[in-house]
Amino acid sequence: MYPELYNFVAQNRDLFRFFYSILIAVICFIVFLKTDRLFRISSHQGIRYFRNAFFFYGIAFVLRYLLAKPIYFELMRLVFEFFMIMGGFFLFYSLLWKKFEGYKEISSLFNLKIAIFCILTGIIVVLDYLWEGYTFMFISQIILFGFASIISYKNYKSGGKQHKFLKLYFCVMILNFIAWTLNFIFSSFFGSRLRWLANVYVLNVIVFLIFLYGVIKVTKKDNKS
Repeated sequence: MYPELYNFVAQNRDLFRFFYSILIAVICFIVFLKTDRLFRISSHQGIRYFRNAFFFYGIAFVLRYLLAKPIYFELMRLVFEFFMIMGGFFLFYSLLWKKFEGYKEISSLFNLKIAIFCILTGIIVVLDYLWEGYTFMFISQIILFGFASIISYKNYKSGGKQHKFLKLYFCVMILNFIAWTLNFIFSSFFGSRLRWLANVYVLNVIVFLIFLYGVIKVTKKDNKS
């Protein structure tokens, strides 16, 4: 069954990329809308940065589909990478915002910390452009989600047993770390072998679906209360 499935995907690669990109983009925008509503109810700053992460991820995966188009391919690739990396930074910062901002409300898109993230992202994108690949993006996200996994685990141990979403948060950070690591390994050592890439794509979809599941559970609980 699996060889036939891989052969089907190989023969319809563009169609597969389209559905993969649009599926994750739709999941991201649903998460964005639900967390935006949750933020407006709770005014929780961490939720605001979490929301921003999925807005950036959603745009990135819409652009990923557009990468198949020959027009402005290189420009689209750079913009896609920028939004992917910034999405990771927003997700990471949603764990740390209290240490830098306290409870003071500031813009979640235009502040000094986000400006630093933009500069770092720009440097990574330029380096990947010069090296003609995604190596620096992979390495940066592996490091980022490695630290995010440690932080989210500490949050879960300190109070997450009473909050199922923190447990899901920790699980997804680990899965993100694994997904980025596998992306790096397969792209570096296996080229673009479809069998490996398809498995990583499936893992990526699972990661985003778990995030969606966690957000739906939290928003349902909030609606009941």
